[in-house]
Amino acid sequence: MAPRKPALKAIREDAEERQLVEAAQADPAKFGKLYDAHFERIYAFIVRRVRDRDKAEDLTSEVFHKALANLKSYEWRGTPFVAWLFRIAANAVADQMKRAAREPMHVEDWPEPSGEPEQEAVEYQAQLFRLVEKLPAEQRRVVFGRFVEQRSIREIAQQLGKSEGAVKQLQFRALEKLRSQMEGAHA
Repeated sequence: MAPRKPALKAIREDAEERQLVEAAQADPAKFGKLYDAHFERIYAFIVRRVRDRDKAEDLTSEVFHKALANLKSYEWRGTPFVAWLFRIAANAVADQMKRAAREPMHVEDWPEPSGEPEQEAVEYQAQLFRLVEKLPAEQRRVVFGRFVEQRSIREIAQQLGKSEGAVKQLQFRALEKLRSQMEGAHA
């Protein structure tokens, strides 16, 4: 079982997020902070399900567009705002799959059979996702930039205002930490 965050930190984060939501409800121009805070998780959620970068980008855009359009009707109920975004994302993925099912599929479009059972793969990815979320913020940004957004070391260095060597070191430490935690979990 994963260790829980200290209660005061969780309460403070919930209060900060609630303030961001209320500010965006009052002024939609402030939605950008919510977008920045949750884009990575929503994109990662979608790309794992559709396995097509272009579709994942389109669906992620659609999720945030719908969230912004319906933000006035969002009610704070004590659950994280990202849970609402995940629900919108899950619906968007389901709608995409329904649309794709209606289109004729050609033999060359059939997915390759996977060697690993689907459930094990999902559990492995979920565990990895949880571990990435626990990385220090800069390591998490580097991992996301490199492996989700597929950015170069140079691009990430510019984005973070760090040297390329510092970004390589952050990536190395993050991957070593993830590797040791994943090995420990599967030992």
